[in-house]
Amino acid sequence: MLHVPFPYLIPSEVDSLRLLHISDLHFGPPYVEVVGEAALRIAPLLKPDAVIVSGDLTQRAERDQFLAAKAFLLQLPKVPQLVIPGNHDVPLYRLYERWHRPHRRYQQIISEELNPVLRLDRAVIVGLDSTAPRTAISNGRIDKWQLDACEEAFRGVPADHARIVVAHHHFTPAPDYLRDSIMPKAKRSMERFVDLRVDIILGGHLHRAFIGNSLDFYSGFHRDRGIICAQCGTTTSRRGRGRECEKNSLNLVEVGRHFISIIHYIYFHQTGEFEAMSRHTFRRQAFDN
Repeated sequence: MLHVPFPYLIPSEVDSLRLLHISDLHFGPPYVEVVGEAALRIAPLLKPDAVIVSGDLTQRAERDQFLAAKAFLLQLPKVPQLVIPGNHDVPLYRLYERWHRPHRRYQQIISEELNPVLRLDRAVIVGLDSTAPRTAISNGRIDKWQLDACEEAFRGVPADHARIVVAHHHFTPAPDYLRDSIMPKAKRSMERFVDLRVDIILGGHLHRAFIGNSLDFYSGFHRDRGIICAQCGTTTSRRGRGRECEKNSLNLVEVGRHFISIIHYIYFHQTGEFEAMSRHTFRRQAFDN
């Protein structure tokens, strides 16, 4: 029987917006079927208003891997989805394809849109394709034109609507011993996001979760406008790293009028289910000011 501690199911505020955040599915050899089944079981119980998938749906961008990932996405709750590619969703060894048509299979099977925008009743969510097939297969890039498009997407958004950015690669380093490099020019992106009053940045890639505030890493020009940074671990593969080595995780993001809460779930082999491990609550400073 699925066990989810009762306190973690209480929304931060009445009628909060609920986003299920999963990442790094890695369909192919690393995918763990029993964990994927557990993710599909808990997803409807969390009652999300939308599902966010922050990249690396496949291990090697093979057609059958994308088809398996698509079948998985279709089994999630019938709510709006925002899906972006990760570096594993472009071919690594098929060099001609990587240079000329790196997202061909992703666009054929998953989505034609690489930088999607999802508009909900209380939030605008902008997905940014951070893959850089021709320059940096692992670390990723965000170009200036993407930041301009992000600004355009948030133009005219009501003050009480949450502004959320999703990118596969991380803008801030994980606060642990592995010392992964951040994206080149990440500071430029973060300063732009602060100016745009972004509430949350959701990502993956690191294969372990961390939840914190951008002010821990960037002083910036606005000390009152820290951005919540929430990385999701690998939800369904055996490629967890750091303290989530051999572990799987997902996040439930609850956006209220004045607060944002992120509940972090870990898969337990003993029970065969995802269970809530921690809750992180932040004041929506961008809206208050």
